[in-house]
Amino acid sequence: MNEQEFEGTENMHITEIKRVLSRFKSDKGEVLPGGLLDLPINITVDKLQAICNALLQNEEPIPFAFYVNDVEITDTLESNIKENFTISEDVIEIVYQPQAIFKVRSVTRCTGTLEGHKEAVISVSFSPNGTCLASGSGDTTVRFWDIYTQTPYYTCEGHKHWVLCISWSPCGTKLASACKNGTILLWDPKTGKQIGKPMLGHKMWVTSLCWEPFHKNPECQYLVSASKDCDLRIWDVVRSQTIRTLSGHTKSVTCVKWGGRGLIYSASQDRTIKVWRAEDGVLCRTLEGHAHWVNTLALNADYILRCGPFHLGKNQTKNESPVEYAKKCYESIGEEVLVSGSDDFTLFLWKPEKEKKSIARMTGHQQLINDVKFSPDSRIIASASFDKSIKLWESNTGKYITSLRGHVQAVYSISWSADSRLLVSGSADSTLKVWSLKTKKLCYDLPGHADEIYAVDWSPDGLRVASGGKDKVLRLWQN
Repeated sequence: MNEQEFEGTENMHITEIKRVLSRFKSDKGEVLPGGLLDLPINITVDKLQAICNALLQNEEPIPFAFYVNDVEITDTLESNIKENFTISEDVIEIVYQPQAIFKVRSVTRCTGTLEGHKEAVISVSFSPNGTCLASGSGDTTVRFWDIYTQTPYYTCEGHKHWVLCISWSPCGTKLASACKNGTILLWDPKTGKQIGKPMLGHKMWVTSLCWEPFHKNPECQYLVSASKDCDLRIWDVVRSQTIRTLSGHTKSVTCVKWGGRGLIYSASQDRTIKVWRAEDGVLCRTLEGHAHWVNTLALNADYILRCGPFHLGKNQTKNESPVEYAKKCYESIGEEVLVSGSDDFTLFLWKPEKEKKSIARMTGHQQLINDVKFSPDSRIIASASFDKSIKLWESNTGKYITSLRGHVQAVYSISWSADSRLLVSGSADSTLKVWSLKTKKLCYDLPGHADEIYAVDWSPDGLRVASGGKDKVLRLWQN
């Protein structure tokens, strides 16, 4: 072997054994015990999975995604290290994110057309376990549908005006509906019959409904409503009575959320968000910053609170009661974070349990924001706007990630898949679109509706999507 060949093999050998000092860090910023690790630069994602699970002492391995400088490692560590990175000096921080154990397959086609409503379908919602579907319509009725035979179980008549919103109790045994007359009714999905008396008190139409979380009250006895009459009301659904009226907003209340630690959050056209203590109705603080109507709110715990004891993301032990399991799932989220979307084209990120000041102001939309949702794992925020786009943001910082473009008219409604890997959107352009969070691109374009789509919902079990709109029909979409 001549000198030149020897140098060549020596250089090749050095490349093969090149190593880097690294440390694992959670997506919440906590450094993983184990200190600095001396890792080969060509280490694969599978090996990183094994090391991370070992350091975390997980008996059952959990799937992780790994990031360096906000870019996911999809092959080897080497492919993510920048050219100007100095091996001898820098320590690589590898951020790990737990992924859902189960994987939701994208919906790809319409598998059912559910006819029966005589006016526009304004709201669609799957039960917390995903097995029952309800809809509310401008024809004054609520319908429960059999998702397997794609026929109506029951048509519930009782409202005298458009049904504007519906909400399942987290135990799945009751559905509340509210109409433009301000009447709230309760329905039994097993019989289609009305439960108790009408809940009367609001002087104008009801804009939003939310139940007390399951881990706080497994009987699901209390419900909060928001109205155009500027008030919120907490109802005892057993007695069909208002137990507390929350007054303070000066214009229509547009959205209400009941958090997992006993706080109620309300958004209003008076440009404020108010934080109330549910147990006594005390106003804790007012969050200010928006320059126009606040249209929509989302909590990082929304998905877990919606599913209650039916949440799929955690392992339930044999000795754990449904309440204990629901509480464990809720507590895994950590501190409650709230995001608000407004007619001023901006979103604000808040830590409303303690602070009046926002964490971040998120700008970029060119028209009003119509819907906003945290991903089920609470890591990403998606916002839908009249500017025809959906934007993605980091939930910890409010940092802009990307825009999802493809709709040719306003985006009205969005819904996440249970594993946080896919997002579905419904638009005035009469199409649904499914987006991949991995590629940040369109997966499937789903035409089928004959007019604007007002509402979409991805079932909590991940198996199907329901949509409804101006053409008076619901459509079911599956793989």
